[in-house]
Amino acid sequence: MKAVLQRVNSASLSSNEESVSEIGKGVLAYVGILKGDNEYDLEFIARKISSLRLFSDDNGRLNISPVDVKGEILLVSNFTIGANCRKGNRPSFDSAAEQAEAKRLFELLVEMLKDSGLKVKTGVFGAHMKIDSQADGPVNIFLDSRT
Repeated sequence: MKAVLQRVNSASLSSNEESVSEIGKGVLAYVGILKGDNEYDLEFIARKISSLRLFSDDNGRLNISPVDVKGEILLVSNFTIGANCRKGNRPSFDSAAEQAEAKRLFELLVEMLKDSGLKVKTGVFGAHMKIDSQADGPVNIFLDSRT
């Protein structure tokens, strides 16, 4: 499982020209679910999203987690994060999990994050979405549960 976390002041998501979700201060998290992902991968990504120190303390050091700032999470399923670009110029998405399994694992991830006390909003699974965000920092972190 792979994820890209972006610290944001705000983010909003729409699909089919309708507003779906929006958050204030928090994390915009794009998550790619890959073939072979399991409970271990879910727990790793959930733990990192909730506890990684992405927010600055009074000294400007990244010392504060999303849970500590009572931040919100906008969680977006995004199979393109698992792209393989080693050959040619067209990304390969062969490593992406099948849609039904990816949706099941994504929903479990949402529940795990909610259980950690975070306010979690999501996009529309499998849909084309438009996402607007105001990056803060910028702070962008790439996670891979397998490395």
